[in-house]
Amino acid sequence: MKLKSTILLVALFITAVTIAQNTITGTISDPLKTPLPYANIILYEVGEEKAITGVISNEIGAYLFENIANGTYVIEASVLGFETKKSDEFQLPQSELIVNFTLNEETQNLDEVVVKSRRPQIKQTAEKLIVDLENSDMVNTNLQDVVKKVPGIIMTNGNVSYAGQGNIRILINGKTTDYMDTASLLRDLPADNISKVELIQQPGSEYDAEGSGPILNIILKNNVKLGTHGNVKQMVGYENRFEYATSASVASYKNKLNWQLSAGYRKSTSRDDLTLSRKVLDETYKQTSKSAFDPIIANLGAGVDYYLTDKHSIGINGRMVNSDSDRVSNNNTTISSTSSDITLLTDNSFDRNRSIYTVNPYYEFKDDKNKLVLDYNFVDYSYDNENNLYQVGTSTLPFNNRRYFQDASYKINTYKIDFKRTVNENFSWNAGTKFSDVKSDSDLQSLTEDDEGVFQFLPAESNRFLVDETILAFYSKMNIKVDKWTFSGGLRWEESDTQGTATTTDETRTRKISKLFPSASVSRKITNEISANLAYSYRIQRPSYSSLNSFVYFYDPFTFEEGNPNLKPAFTNSYQFNLTYDNQPFFNINYRETADQLFEIINQNDASAETSRTMINLAENKNWSFSFFAPLDFIENIDGYVGVQANHNEYTSENLEPMLDLSKWSFTGFAGAEYELPWEINSEVSTYYTSGGLEGIIEYDWLAGIDIVFSKSFLDDKLKVSLELEELIQRPFNGVVKYDNVDATVVSNWARNNVFLQLNYNFGSKFGKNNKRENSSKDEQNRIKQDN
Repeated sequence: MKLKSTILLVALFITAVTIAQNTITGTISDPLKTPLPYANIILYEVGEEKAITGVISNEIGAYLFENIANGTYVIEASVLGFETKKSDEFQLPQSELIVNFTLNEETQNLDEVVVKSRRPQIKQTAEKLIVDLENSDMVNTNLQDVVKKVPGIIMTNGNVSYAGQGNIRILINGKTTDYMDTASLLRDLPADNISKVELIQQPGSEYDAEGSGPILNIILKNNVKLGTHGNVKQMVGYENRFEYATSASVASYKNKLNWQLSAGYRKSTSRDDLTLSRKVLDETYKQTSKSAFDPIIANLGAGVDYYLTDKHSIGINGRMVNSDSDRVSNNNTTISSTSSDITLLTDNSFDRNRSIYTVNPYYEFKDDKNKLVLDYNFVDYSYDNENNLYQVGTSTLPFNNRRYFQDASYKINTYKIDFKRTVNENFSWNAGTKFSDVKSDSDLQSLTEDDEGVFQFLPAESNRFLVDETILAFYSKMNIKVDKWTFSGGLRWEESDTQGTATTTDETRTRKISKLFPSASVSRKITNEISANLAYSYRIQRPSYSSLNSFVYFYDPFTFEEGNPNLKPAFTNSYQFNLTYDNQPFFNINYRETADQLFEIINQNDASAETSRTMINLAENKNWSFSFFAPLDFIENIDGYVGVQANHNEYTSENLEPMLDLSKWSFTGFAGAEYELPWEINSEVSTYYTSGGLEGIIEYDWLAGIDIVFSKSFLDDKLKVSLELEELIQRPFNGVVKYDNVDATVVSNWARNNVFLQLNYNFGSKFGKNNKRENSSKDEQNRIKQDN
């Protein structure tokens, strides 16, 4: 009897266990019944916060749960780019339980919740000015147009300045861009890809300490929809001569594997004209140079991202950019005295070929509270340049034709780790490290033509200069909110070790710098609308690699540029105070003080009548700026802003003979306004006026500019046609130099009254992003000279 009871109990137990081990199956698909592989399927027991188990759907979107005990459950399904969905509650046991999911893409509801406006949202914090373009109706066609939306930014001839400072670094997603020059970047990056523009006036410790001026950080849009989408752009324009450009990009975002391809070709036209009039003893030299050039730029990019799980991802992307610029300058030098006039005509041909290759693999971990990024970046620059300066026609002034070969290569390896921890909405901290290794090789070969027409090598004027530099950095930063106060504080330590070797003299110069770079900011809400912000940063500006090379390059027979291997880095203390109204910029004060300021000086040799430009270290530079901003909302149907800046620059050096002491106030007014014309045509006007200022040792006169853009969309906003009128005011750069024996006037002009017609066609996902991760940390590339 006992044995029978035992057998019966065992049988009942086995039956109960068998009944309790349930199986759940199902499929995951989109509304078109397309299977969604690699979806996350999580099983929750009702009343319990933690997940019981989880699986991933297979290649045909199917999933399976086995050996599930009896109970009440709910299933959650999610996949990247689709809405997360939960099932109704169900009870086990059940026979052959099937739970299928149909997931809608996240973008299907975007048109219902996104409210478009013409005006971008502008926000000021203690550290930066933010222009949010995410929900604005974009009139603009490229990054250059977008940058003009930043209050206080002035654009002249492709150069960017703010509050009297031209040393602005441009980043994309916090990383230095790999474009060959700023003008190409401003022209080629489509505006539709841009989410925000940040003018970082006081960079925190998470940014490289490199630089003395503001940082312009371009943040690209995030991807919000899976699928394949792309963009085709065609531009034709007139900028001194006709030019054109075409580009295309395509991206596919499907579950775990994402890929992107982009290509572009641009044939530009431009012009730089320079007139220099100067006194040399009893004679007057008038040097006129008219320089037209047609650079051709081709680029190709590709990237792959793979999501190991919803928290872990890896990827690699690369980019190739090639630039071929053939420039010919026509030089006319007239030497006048009381008794005669002598004219020397020369041409200066400059064939410059540049190429850059970048490769950037990375790993990223991200959850609700933590983010870890590991990446490596390799950059290979190469320059292949030939410069010929030769006489045309006849002249009584003797001149030997010159030839220069200027080749350079730069190889940069960068390793970086960044970690951010969000403890709660009131406290977060981040830390990281970076190591970069830069090797540059600049080779200048100088030749002069003899009486028999043969070019002879000049060892005394030639030089090969090698630079080997490593930079190691560690940083940490914390962000705290307490009631009406917000505090941010960071510390960055950098150690750089630089060796420069001139092979002609076999002389090696070594420089090692180990420094702490603190940064901090504090904000306080005074009323519901008004806030006060105070920020500080300490930074370093290292000389460019090419400026360290003791090369000599002639622009015309009497004007040349030379390097300076004795250059030291400059260090800047920067302070900023601002008031905001409803987080909008209202009033701003900024003060910068730089020791050993890098400064371009102009010298004149009266015996040879030659003038030279070279970079030196000044004793000190002080800069004050005061800014006022106001919106234009009070004008009906107008969106935009208006502002005024007062800026004071002062340069002093007791090391020069004679002593240099320059100072000047300048005043700048600026405005940007958007207005919708009939037939849904959007228009925008950007304008500025500045009373003048200091460009190094040159004191320049007033400048002004007006740009106008018209834009209209067709085909359900897939096709955008834009017409841009640029540089409508005929006002060149007029400056004077009066220092030591230099008494000169400078007139610089460039292409004006430019017209650009651009067609942008987007296909596939309307809300797709450019998911290209910019090369990890190429801040050293900024120090490679990038003149066109």
